[in-house]
Amino acid sequence: MAGATLAIALHKLTAGQLRVAVVEAVAPNLVDHPGYDARSIALSLGSANLLEKIGCWDTLAPVATPIDHIHVSDRGHAGLVRIDRRDIAVDALGYVIELADAGRVFHHQLADLTNVDLLCPAMITGITRHQDAVDLVLDNGDSLQAKLLVAADGALSGCCEMLNIGRSEYDFDQIAVIANITTAEPHQGRAFERFTPQGPLALLPMTEGRSSLVWCIRPEARDEVMGWDDETFLAQLQQAFGWRLGELVKTGRRSAYPLLLRQSERLTSHRVAVVGNAAQTLHPIAGQGFNLGLRDVMSLAEEIATGVAAGEDAGSAAVLSRYRQRREADRDATVAMTTGLVGLFANDSFPLVAGRNVGLMAMGAMDVVKGPLVRRAMGQVER
Repeated sequence: MAGATLAIALHKLTAGQLRVAVVEAVAPNLVDHPGYDARSIALSLGSANLLEKIGCWDTLAPVATPIDHIHVSDRGHAGLVRIDRRDIAVDALGYVIELADAGRVFHHQLADLTNVDLLCPAMITGITRHQDAVDLVLDNGDSLQAKLLVAADGALSGCCEMLNIGRSEYDFDQIAVIANITTAEPHQGRAFERFTPQGPLALLPMTEGRSSLVWCIRPEARDEVMGWDDETFLAQLQQAFGWRLGELVKTGRRSAYPLLLRQSERLTSHRVAVVGNAAQTLHPIAGQGFNLGLRDVMSLAEEIATGVAAGEDAGSAAVLSRYRQRREADRDATVAMTTGLVGLFANDSFPLVAGRNVGLMAMGAMDVVKGPLVRRAMGQVER
């Protein structure tokens, strides 16, 4: 999604001046929807506004489920925060979009851009950099030459590995269990984040009355949780989540993956920029991963457009330097926020439990405390 969005943004912001190749490894399924088990992402309001700026939001909005209300709680304790879109006079606090729907929308938009070549399925197998260009070899034997290579190929970026751009890793010592859930009561656009002794548990509203579950558990519990039958899983989830949406009546297929903070050691190198999950992969506690990556994409597209308008080439050191400087503060602040929340809410020591619940109660009562965190969660930040 990061690479597709960047290609569309470059086309829009440069009025089609640049020729762009999107090298995509997996072709989207344009016929069959994955159905009940469709995976989804959370888009902040700020991200929706950025997508509107490049002409993508009108086609995404019909398949997006608005988040009207966010409910944050700490299981077994008094701390509670409610955030409602009406209190801050916005159409939605954010949106949930199924990846299959987003993939189809972006695929069709890329196909309609005459200056964009969508090479799919294809992978880069060789990269050679020169002073004025980058030569690329694809797995089908084709070759490309470009002024700029953008690594937007995910948390375990093959491009970064080929270029020896290292990454740091921090293991949160948690496993995320992912599934779609149907509840007896309609979600009515409500999103929930609940902190449990195992780790944070989030339910986000989806289409057809479903909610998208991310349940963070300890690694030693993975085999047990994944081994439960659906009835046991729903009963255990009900105990952890509570009854705010009534009975949990159906679960889809479960998947699990370890949670790590990954950060590329550099956002730029000679004629190379790194964006999205290739630049940083976050804990899902605040739903910031794609939103932070989209801010990478838009900042890079804007700097390229500015540079091209001034006669610079897209991969010049000046363009890349401006991109790197723009992204450092937002990146550091968002990583610090998500990592800090994990540390605060994954700890059961009494001083931290007491302190975080005082903090939650203060946030619930005082907008001056709640405001900065809400603005960052909604993507309303400087970039």
